[in-house]
Amino acid sequence: MKIVSTNEMQDIERGSADQGIPTDVLMENAGLAFAQKVKGWLGSIVGQQILFLIGPGNNGGDGLVAARHLHDWGARVNVYLGNQRREDDPNYKTIIERDIPIAIAGDDKHLTSLDSALSTSDVVIDALFGTGKIRSLEGTMRDVLTRVKGAREANHSLKVIAIDLPSGLNADSGATDPSCLAADLTVTLGYPKTGLFSFPGRDFIGELITADIGIPSNLAEGIAAELITEDLVRSILPRRPNSAHKGTFGRVLVCAGSLHYIGAAYLACEGAMRVGAGLVTLAMARSLQSILAAKLTEVTYAPLPEEEAGFISSKASQILHERLADYNVLLIGCGLSQHPSVMEFVRDSLLEMPPSLAPLLVLDADVLNALAQSPQWWKRLGQDAILTPHPGEMARLSGLSVEDIERERLKVAREHAALWQKTVILKGTPTVIASPDGSARISAIVNPGLASAGTGDVLSGAIAGLLAQGLSYYDAATCGVYLHGLASEMVRMELGDAGMVASDLLPALPRTIKKIKEG
Repeated sequence: MKIVSTNEMQDIERGSADQGIPTDVLMENAGLAFAQKVKGWLGSIVGQQILFLIGPGNNGGDGLVAARHLHDWGARVNVYLGNQRREDDPNYKTIIERDIPIAIAGDDKHLTSLDSALSTSDVVIDALFGTGKIRSLEGTMRDVLTRVKGAREANHSLKVIAIDLPSGLNADSGATDPSCLAADLTVTLGYPKTGLFSFPGRDFIGELITADIGIPSNLAEGIAAELITEDLVRSILPRRPNSAHKGTFGRVLVCAGSLHYIGAAYLACEGAMRVGAGLVTLAMARSLQSILAAKLTEVTYAPLPEEEAGFISSKASQILHERLADYNVLLIGCGLSQHPSVMEFVRDSLLEMPPSLAPLLVLDADVLNALAQSPQWWKRLGQDAILTPHPGEMARLSGLSVEDIERERLKVAREHAALWQKTVILKGTPTVIASPDGSARISAIVNPGLASAGTGDVLSGAIAGLLAQGLSYYDAATCGVYLHGLASEMVRMELGDAGMVASDLLPALPRTIKKIKEG
């Protein structure tokens, strides 16, 4: 499913008009589709008291169409206009013709009519402002939204449903006005908007449903960003033929762990195995092997010389290169540490790799910090690779501030994937996957249980395991992020999100794959 910016949505609407679907038809489609979604969500609308807050623009027009349909289906509808609508507005006329009660904010001294309507309402429909509202809310509109917030605090059963997006939420950035009205349900029209997946806006949308409003599908073909869905992941998961042997599913060399981060190596290797990699070998500081062998019984080992106990020697890159000839994928970085000898080992291993070696690369954690210290590292690392930075690592790699990255996650990920010619997974909320060709995918899964040590190591391992099974960089990143997120949801359903630890995700990964394949 495509995800659009405000400008892209406006282009799509203009394109619809050019193809014979003008604004008034889209508005009728939008209002009807919204009303149908509301009816389905509420279960029964007959006799329900529904208050529509109607703004001056197209969002308000969509609301008037929806108000007419819900009235005709048996709801008891009231319309509250933020501004007077034109008398020749055809959708406003249909409200008048049906004798639906109407109040106008400009005529409502002290907002007493609004208070009266709120006191008897079961549902409030927010149709004040849509994607076009980017100014601060002020004056009467601010007062109206503040009054609705007060009514919700007094009546917790009062439901709020937003048309397209809550008023006061920036459709592109997810920034929210202080007066933004949080919704229990947001029915977004045509395509989801990027701001619906970014915080703080994400906390204001409630449940999110997308309504088809009849836009020709070809108009979105040029949109680069899309939402990761179960159907998408099902279509690209690796196939597993009955005639397979372990070589069929690829060989992963994991270079990970150090004295203080031994568990990272375990989690990364297990992540790769739990998504189906055929063979996983762990390359680590020699003195750590006996510790890890007690816990990792299915992997093989490639111990590397040490500078000091628990830290890989700066001279170990040649040994790593020699081992790489037998592997499809190299995952390097999880828990390696920023010890000086390790940093030198990383740079030599990657930036001085012989041209005859061309493993598929997944680069995580301390490798990213090592690259950030190497000017124009991306030119020396000529091949594509998957980078998995969190915002702090992305800041070091890009030179941007964390605040700038968080403000425009999608834009930052896409621009740097193109600059570096690497596949970038910008972890966080939302997680963004960006391809060097400008394509991007966004994960809508948000789980606070993932905010714990080691979950990123599981993710990197899962991505490496999928890459080994023949997926492209972009698809392996997509599947890995989605499986990781869905596994966390599976764990949350069983344990809750407090106390979830990274190793809880490991047995959930194959169950998640099974669930997706079975639909």
